[in-house]
This record gives sequence, C-alpha cells and structure tokens, in this order.
Amino acid sequence: MTGPESEGPTLRRAVCPGSFDPITNGHLDIIARASKLYDVVHVAVMINQSKKGLFTVEERIELIREVTADFGNVEVESFHGLLVDFCKQRDIPAIVKGLRAVSDFDYELQMAQMNIGLTGVETLFVPTNPTYSFLSSSLVKEVAAWGGDVSHLVPPQVLGRLSERLAQK
Repeated sequence: MTGPESEGPTLRRAVCPGSFDPITNGHLDIIARASKLYDVVHVAVMINQSKKGLFTVEERIELIREVTADFGNVEVESFHGLLVDFCKQRDIPAIVKGLRAVSDFDYELQMAQMNIGLTGVETLFVPTNPTYSFLSSSLVKEVAAWGGDVSHLVPPQVLGRLSERLAQK
C-alpha cells in the first residue's frame, strides 16, 4: 500500500520554548498541560551566548528531563536561532506559550504574528495557573540567593540543584 494510508497516524506536535534557568513549577504546569493536548511536546531550551545562566544548557536539559519523565511524551533539546527554524526542521506546527499577565501578551502576540508570517507556525497561548502568575526563573534565583524559601516554586530536584549551585557562589 502506498500513499497517506500507509504512513500511519500523524502525531500532533508542539514546542514549549524558553531559557528555563531554572525550570519552575509555572513552566512545568504549562508543559504538563501541553502534554495532554499533544502527542509529542518538544521542550526547546534556548541558547543565548550573550547571557551567562546560573545553570549550563546541558544542566537545564537534564533537570527538565528529570521533572518531565513521568509525562511520557516530552522531548527536551536545545536550540540556537529562530524558533520557527527549530519547528520547521522537526515538522512542529505549533508553539505553546504560557501567559502570566497582559504585559506578556503584548510581546508574545508580536512574536506569534511574526512566526506565522515567516513559516505558518501557529502559537497557542495558555493562561498561567493563578498560583504561578507572578513566577519567573529570575525571581526564583533572586529570592533563593537571598536565602528565601522557594521550595513551593520549583520541583524538588531543581530546589536541590539550586541550593547546591548558590552555595558554591
């Protein structure tokens, strides 16, 4: 048999991009929700050479793999360049982005319109769980650096690594 019938079912694929330095419970919530909507969710860890992260890209990938392992349909890798190129190379038609506030929407709408104009990749906006509406990796790092309790903001594996890393500084 030849043609579309012989190719089997098409997998619904999406990507959740970000720097994830470190991954927070807010990120994890968006990834978990996307994993229920799509057959495969790619988590794309952004490489930005001009920024010095607390964790290396490899460490971030490892942490994300650890905390998403139970989902069963999440693939984690890094990317450098345009997100739409990452999508095109992997035949991913959709980007899933969490929105915390109206200020996020202004920027993300521009990006979504640019992405669909460049390659036809759609963007799905998911409202953040209100519990995490204030949460960002930068805020977690700052509070933790000053000795604040962030145990309710990050997965336990991340908390351990975050504490170790900050103790080294």
